[in-house]
Amino acid sequence: MCQSEISEAAKLGLNSLDPLVREAHLMAHDYVDYVIAGGPDSSSLGHAPTACTAALRHAGDELLTRFPIFFRRWPRIFQDVTEDTACSMLTSILDDHFCPATPGGRRRELAWSAVLSVYVLGGQMAMHCHERGMARVLPQLKECLGSYVERVICPDIRDKGGWSGFKTRFGKKQDLEGHVKTVCYWTLLLLATSSITYFLWKKMT
Repeated sequence: MCQSEISEAAKLGLNSLDPLVREAHLMAHDYVDYVIAGGPDSSSLGHAPTACTAALRHAGDELLTRFPIFFRRWPRIFQDVTEDTACSMLTSILDDHFCPATPGGRRRELAWSAVLSVYVLGGQMAMHCHERGMARVLPQLKECLGSYVERVICPDIRDKGGWSGFKTRFGKKQDLEGHVKTVCYWTLLLLATSSITYFLWKKMT
């Protein structure tokens, strides 16, 4: 991400002394950069900077792959967005869809899937703006998304004990084949090391 494009408010979030808040803003910036760069098809960003950002990238890719029909309606909703209205529209949509109040006036408990949806929706808005020549609004969208998570969602995340649940829920899990390959790799490495050690010992004796 280009530091010259980051406003003072965004810098405060990215440099917050509260690790929970700092992670929320970093996830917003990294995910927007990730989807704009092409997602899993791009190597320009390199590895995700933290376990949470890695989990967000992975889960966002899976969500878009497994449920593409859910995202086909967003371009129609975003069609009238401008650089001046992008952030306010994003906030309004997030409030309407992800933070509804219960009949008693209390906000329902926020699930990790809803947290993921907040970031994915922000990424979809950013892609829409980028594809329509409104790239100048991207830094504001990153700031808006990070600030929204900090203000609305972080209190719930703090009650859940932090971001560890997000990493557990959405982190890339090693499949059985990968596990077998890893075991085989270390077994072969151990055998090779033992063979070399034995060979050197025989030569010395």
